[in-house]
Amino acid sequence: MFDGTLARSLSVDDVRGAARQRLPAPLFDYLDGGAETEYTARRNCAAFDDLALLPRCLVDVTRVQTASRLLGQEVAWPVLCSPTGASRFYHAEGELAVARAAQREGTLYGVSVMGTHSLEAVAAASGPKVFQLLIFKDRDLTVDLLDRARRAGYPALCLTVDAGVRGKRERELRAGLGLPLKLTWGSLGHGLMRPHWAAGQLRAGRLSLANLTRWSKCRGIIAQSEYASAQLDTSITWADARLLIERWKGPFAIKGVMSVADALRAVEIGATALIVSNHGGRQLDGASSALEALPAIVAAVDKRAEVIVDGGIRRGSHILKALALGAKGCSIGRPYLYGLAAGGEAGVVKVLTILKEELVRAMQLCGCTDVGGVDRDLVRWK
Repeated sequence: MFDGTLARSLSVDDVRGAARQRLPAPLFDYLDGGAETEYTARRNCAAFDDLALLPRCLVDVTRVQTASRLLGQEVAWPVLCSPTGASRFYHAEGELAVARAAQREGTLYGVSVMGTHSLEAVAAASGPKVFQLLIFKDRDLTVDLLDRARRAGYPALCLTVDAGVRGKRERELRAGLGLPLKLTWGSLGHGLMRPHWAAGQLRAGRLSLANLTRWSKCRGIIAQSEYASAQLDTSITWADARLLIERWKGPFAIKGVMSVADALRAVEIGATALIVSNHGGRQLDGASSALEALPAIVAAVDKRAEVIVDGGIRRGSHILKALALGAKGCSIGRPYLYGLAAGGEAGVVKVLTILKEELVRAMQLCGCTDVGGVDRDLVRWK
């Protein structure tokens, strides 16, 4: 159950406010913040305001079709919950709550390698899903995770390629919540100011990066985060990505593509999907927004791979605008985490429901009856 603040929420921004009230301040900043000045994080959202819809009239919109297919799986609407690490920071049930909510709402869930529940446990709680992988210095660890995902029944794999160097996220650094974790008495004290959150965490027990436990040989999340930080690899190349694609032999997305050249290279090595993403503005400050990078990539790929856009989506109309620019689907991160923080599984459902209802309403007001038929004529840059 969730409190009255969340129940009264009408928008993702309202849910963000409810999350701020629930979370210790350092954790909210960790969730909400971006790199350096946070320009790119803001621009991801602002770019949607620079794109205007051109509604069509006198269309029978009694019935609107939102069902689609992403990464080889049927979904009720073209949105997936992006892989995000350490979801137990925000709610005691973490990834399990998100998995159940996504299944309930007919949405794909991207399960992070840096999750606080094991990939096997989340797979058992999920419907449509994809496992997100990093290429670590220890390639045996990387291959082991890929093979575990296959055995656990993940239909698709997502390789994140923009995280070999961690962005300078100043809000999280001040809170001691980067990699590796450096919790302070001050940050712990903030937890005591949120007794509902603290009680849930105490009941849930020890926090860990569950997918790395057997390799790090550490139980505590601080030691595991040190191990994960040491495993980030700046030497990875397209050859490494190609080897994983060949080993996986199934739907495979590369997340972090922002240029036409990289999009073409990804298709060349066998990627079946591209996720146009700047990591939510959490890596390189000053990078283009994902939405602005989208049209050129869609044109260059020319339907040889699915193109999904990630970053800045806060409204159902944003989803419609992205589809009009050629995206096959959209990926959300912070919005569902706001819901998770504000109300666990019910909070995630709340956010997904808001976005889906807004998408349907925007389609009806624009004279669109099927997400598969949305085209470039529906929008123009201001």
